[in-house]
Amino acid sequence: MSSDIDSDPRDSTVALYLMNNDGDELTDILVAALEDAFRILKEEWARTMH
Repeated sequence: MSSDIDSDPRDSTVALYLMNNDGDELTDILVAALEDAFRILKEEWARTMH
């Protein structure tokens, strides 16, 4: 029987950050991902408006 953490590498990575109390580093990664997502959305929006 495998655990849920083993089923998805992303879940495993998050679990390791949390186990190592690297909350600040995890927050930085998540903020960077959100910034990228908003940048992509802004670019797509700009393309549809022209």
